[in-house]
Amino acid sequence: MLLGDLLELRHGPLRDALGAAEQALREIGAALGRGREAIVLTGNHDHALFDGWAARRDLERSPADLGRQAAVRWLDGDAMAHVAALLAPATVRAAYPGVWLRHDVYATHGHYLDLHLTVPTLERLATGVMRRVAALDTGGPRRAEDYELVLAPLYAWIHALAQRVGPERGELMHGGSVRGWRALTDGRRHGVRRRAAAAAWPVAVAALNALRLGPLRPELSGAELRRAGLRAMAEVVERLGVGAEWVIFGHTHRAGPLEGDDPSEWRAAAAPGSPGPGARLVNCGCWVRDPAFLGPEPARSPYRPGFCAIVEDDGPPRLVNLLDD
Repeated sequence: MLLGDLLELRHGPLRDALGAAEQALREIGAALGRGREAIVLTGNHDHALFDGWAARRDLERSPADLGRQAAVRWLDGDAMAHVAALLAPATVRAAYPGVWLRHDVYATHGHYLDLHLTVPTLERLATGVMRRVAALDTGGPRRAEDYELVLAPLYAWIHALAQRVGPERGELMHGGSVRGWRALTDGRRHGVRRRAAAAAWPVAVAALNALRLGPLRPELSGAELRRAGLRAMAEVVERLGVGAEWVIFGHTHRAGPLEGDDPSEWRAAAAPGSPGPGARLVNCGCWVRDPAFLGPEPARSPYRPGFCAIVEDDGPPRLVNLLDD
């Protein structure tokens, strides 16, 4: 299963993204072989893969609710049709916003968590604005359509920008957040500008909260980045009513739980009225190597690429790194 962000559609045209991914997708399809199935989800970076299906769905008089898993159908000419062709001879199935891998294992990319993230990244601030525009302040999202109401227009704008301008502008949302985080947290920088920025940061966050773009917190440590992502994903699980024992996601790029992690952080709250504990969260990390997050020991970093979750017929999903050793 491909968990989303399969293509990078925010840094340049679709044709370039397909060209960059062609060899990898052909090798995945060949490794699976005929008779095996590849399940494709989308995330925030490749949300446009399902645009054709979404547009046709919008034309229906009374479209069925997305729910937790909707089957995605594509036609020749859709972006998804090109991906399916590259994954041949494997059979391809697509779903959104997530997919049930077993009765007790649910998988989704995780981009819905941006609405609940307390770390003030540029994308989080953009979702705060869109949430105000969509009038979702009262009660917040309760179904997939509510999340799409906020996020889909934002993704469409970024995608349209990437199709028409150079890659350097397509990286604006991601690059700006990384640069800001590095400037505020890099302990090796002791300049006056850094100290001034650090002092002003809590004031700026308080102002953003006053504008009702939060709730946001001023802490930007690595531990808080992890905790904030897990809290936000747990809220998505609760709001969508995902009654799974295990929920696999990605998006935040931080794999886990790993050795040394606190297991209690990786568990969602129990659903109201549920006799059992909440879902246990598993993050597959990211397959993009980003030096800004790898730290002084890249080979041991939870942000290193190569992680995947192995889901067998029973038992808990196993998190492994295919690029270690």
